[in-house]
Amino acid sequence: MTQTASPSLPENRVPEVTVEFWLIKLMAVTMGETAADYLAVNLGFGLTVTSILMTAILIVALRFQFAQKRYVPGVYWTAVVLISIVGTLVTDNLVDNFGVALETTAIGFTLALAATFAIWYGAEKTLSIHSIFTARREGFYWLAILFTFALGTAAGDLVAEVFALGYLTTGILFGAVIAAIAAAYYFLKMDAILAFWLAYIFTRPLGASFGDLLSQPVDYGGLGFGTIVTSFIFLAVIIALVCYLTLKPTPSPVALQGEQN
Repeated sequence: MTQTASPSLPENRVPEVTVEFWLIKLMAVTMGETAADYLAVNLGFGLTVTSILMTAILIVALRFQFAQKRYVPGVYWTAVVLISIVGTLVTDNLVDNFGVALETTAIGFTLALAATFAIWYGAEKTLSIHSIFTARREGFYWLAILFTFALGTAAGDLVAEVFALGYLTTGILFGAVIAAIAAAYYFLKMDAILAFWLAYIFTRPLGASFGDLLSQPVDYGGLGFGTIVTSFIFLAVIIALVCYLTLKPTPSPVALQGEQN
């Protein structure tokens, strides 16, 4: 009797959570803050033109990402950098162009993110990033990421500017929050999915705060490196890490355990 091999599940389209993942993510969110300022202010495009331009480029990048049937580092992280920039611009437009208070913006994006998770879970019965192998799941995934970036920008600016804690103190504060989440996961057995998404949310204001700290003028509480230097430093680090991941040997795909379609 011939034994037929059981079909394996499709490959995951997003990366595993590793040290490299968090490093590139932190670099990407920091660059998202400084690159948005560079395009809108230094190049003189303004918020509206910059937002339209970057949204169009993001749509193209996401089309490439959705066309992949597996995780491709260069394609995936290009989309992350672009969605980080667009998320920053969404918040900046609401605050600067439409006069929406940062408090209202932060609450609004918190509710939008919570609604995204609720609808995602209702449709898929999981929020796990280890089983993103359908277009619908990937759509929920990228929508959630967009809202985390917009929320993180609002939260970081709210604490640093409205609450007047400054960029350095704000960065330290959000770093402490992430450390507490990590401790809860490793020592208190916090749910892995909850811990991941909380850490993902708070790395955005952490990166944005340190991006502003490096790029903003000394008179505004920054170190005065400027958006050009800061953006290109972080872009160089991102490119180096993505090249490393692209050249790094990957293990043979295995069927995911404990996941339902």
